[in-house]
Amino acid sequence: MADTPQNSPYQGRPSRSFWRGGVVKAGAYPPSDLFEPKFPVDREMKIFTAGSCFAQHVGRVLRENGFNVLDGEPAPEGMPLELAQKHGYRIYSGRYGNVYTVRQMRQLLAEAQGEFIPATPVWEKAGRFYDAQRPNVDPRGLASPELVEKARDQHLHIVLNMLASADLMVFTLGLTEAWEHIETGTIYPTAPGTIAGDFDPEVYRFKNFRAHEVRADFEALRDALKAINPGLKFLLTVSPVPLTATASDQHVLPATVYSKSVLRSVAGELAMDFDDVDYFPSFEIISSHPAPKSFFEDNLRSVTPEGVGRVMKLFLASHGVASAEGDEDGGDDAQKRDRLRALRKARRARRKGDQEKSQADVVCEDELLEAFNK
Repeated sequence: MADTPQNSPYQGRPSRSFWRGGVVKAGAYPPSDLFEPKFPVDREMKIFTAGSCFAQHVGRVLRENGFNVLDGEPAPEGMPLELAQKHGYRIYSGRYGNVYTVRQMRQLLAEAQGEFIPATPVWEKAGRFYDAQRPNVDPRGLASPELVEKARDQHLHIVLNMLASADLMVFTLGLTEAWEHIETGTIYPTAPGTIAGDFDPEVYRFKNFRAHEVRADFEALRDALKAINPGLKFLLTVSPVPLTATASDQHVLPATVYSKSVLRSVAGELAMDFDDVDYFPSFEIISSHPAPKSFFEDNLRSVTPEGVGRVMKLFLASHGVASAEGDEDGGDDAQKRDRLRALRKARRARRKGDQEKSQADVVCEDELLEAFNK
């Protein structure tokens, strides 16, 4: 065998740079050195969460561990948690429901700033009326279009105030597929007719975003947010949850891989190009082939509590934060006291019934598409 070159650029690289050392012989999965944060995330930061279904897990675990996750639209006092979640409370920082695409988030901010008016903002079903941009937050709809519009105005005011004051935006990228109003470009979280409204191919069309569009949307979103909140930082993740269904002409498997590949590529580029954008590899932890099969439920879509737990344990440990499941070693006495106080706070919240079940309570509108699989 030839001698190993002495001037190779790979010589002297750490074990994490090589598949054998970084994965095969790493021991526990995921490897403890998989993620190196670009900037610290601590319990004092005001955190705004948004994104696709998997983002609900992220927000839940952060709350359980004593992080300051914003809740601008709290549930009415005394409302049971399960009922609250069915009405869009205690899922994200606001009642905007799942935000599957970057374009949707960009339009939400623009609407809150008075710079964008969605087309067909109110959908109807059986005499009840729904907010087309978040049709799942009022499962039975409201009594009139005027009530929908009034509720949305209040919602937008709250969202804008939170974004203007947040320290960190945690945004989970979920899909490239969406439904678009042809004339105005308005993006909806669900296809018209799935929850409410009616689908008219002369009014709406299928949209599958390309990588350059996703990047342009995020850069525009970032610019608009930095204009009102210069200190805001961004933590991007990509949801590992596959598509329930695709409206493209592809088989759902390559359609899923396309969507996730685009989102992962764009998220990585953004993290490389902007100092205030970081990327956490939840997608890789769950979806890569070294991952245990136990990370997915039998439907091969839903992430199990074990998978969520492994993802979030790595995230917390990477930021030097003790998990609510147990304290971490290390740190001086003051740091340990701070961690202990945060852990006690988290445990008290759980004893009050404030801990959501990992999978059963996740709200995903796209799962409704399974009903059309005949």
